[in-house]
Amino acid sequence: MKRLTVIGSTGSIGKNTLEIVEKFPDHFKISAMCAGKNIALLARQIEQFRPKIAVVYDRHHAVQLKKYLSADTNTKILYDEEGYIEASAYSATDMVVTAIVGAAGLKPTMAAIEAGKDIALANKETLVMAGEIVMKKARQQRVKIFPVDSEHSAIFQCLQGQRTKDLEKILLTASGGPFFHLPKSRFNTITPANALNHPTWKMGPKITIDSATLMNKGLEIIEARWLFEVPGKNIQVVIHPQSIVHSMVAFCDGSVIAQLGVPDMKGAIAYALSCPRRLAIGQPLPDFAKLGALTFAEPDTDKFPCLALAIEACHAGGTLPAVLNAANETAVAAFLEKKITFTDIPGIIEKTMNRHQLVLSPTLNDIIASDTWARKKANKEIANL
Repeated sequence: MKRLTVIGSTGSIGKNTLEIVEKFPDHFKISAMCAGKNIALLARQIEQFRPKIAVVYDRHHAVQLKKYLSADTNTKILYDEEGYIEASAYSATDMVVTAIVGAAGLKPTMAAIEAGKDIALANKETLVMAGEIVMKKARQQRVKIFPVDSEHSAIFQCLQGQRTKDLEKILLTASGGPFFHLPKSRFNTITPANALNHPTWKMGPKITIDSATLMNKGLEIIEARWLFEVPGKNIQVVIHPQSIVHSMVAFCDGSVIAQLGVPDMKGAIAYALSCPRRLAIGQPLPDFAKLGALTFAEPDTDKFPCLALAIEACHAGGTLPAVLNAANETAVAAFLEKKITFTDIPGIIEKTMNRHQLVLSPTLNDIIASDTWARKKANKEIANL
């Protein structure tokens, strides 16, 4: 029986994780769950899974949550950053599923690692911001980090039983998002509703916008660089609209191994939770005859400059990836609120990056300070538009 803390239980990854737990009650138990402001859903999850701890965004939402719960509920209700950290380090947990979106995942993930908890990592921003620090701490604490992103799960699976020194290149596949075939001249007409209409994946709003700009793939390059200890120059992005090949690895003898599956996160989540076992979760196989062909293409960084900015940050290292991430989060939020246009997003990120004083060997405090600075700077750029 593996005891889980799920950070982000009301989001897409969190809900899929709980579906797997529900299917395999003899394998998993929920010890703690953390959400944000969706207290109605969290209350239903608490009633079903009966965790010892539940965490919400702030004190107000904690008070409201208690009103939703039945009188016999014994779950301890916590809130704010301290609550997330306490749940992450909870002694009655074996593994922490970090399914929260954005920079908010960094401190809880670090707390879990310091407490010796294995990590099922769906929060790519943790490694984007502080990959070197996080992986070093994981090695010191003998903590295993299992990737939940479908691409990184695919790479992880392809590398099982292989010698890492034989690895030559990681081929990171991308769907291309909803605008891969749209002429650049029409990008200024893109609305949030257009960008949220992803052709193959069902995800939360922030990651869906990142997929539309290809920033998500840029962030995944940085994540893969640390997760698999591969230089950024050895990670190549390949556009694959069908989203059946989740990623590939190439070896020194010219061999390429790929991991395939339908575009659904449950497979990657289940493997992270149960590795090296595989769970019979009822996923359908790809219908190859119906698909007919699997196609691949080069990404266009002129149309999608966010990818080029992420590659630049990956090569520069230090605090620049944290600045990239913070500026992107700020710009995406502004786009979703219709304060800026789709084409404003990369410009805001680039201007913020260009004004940053790079720290090459940062501490965690340096990274957090850079994140704070970048959000303020990006908001100023937004206000000046």
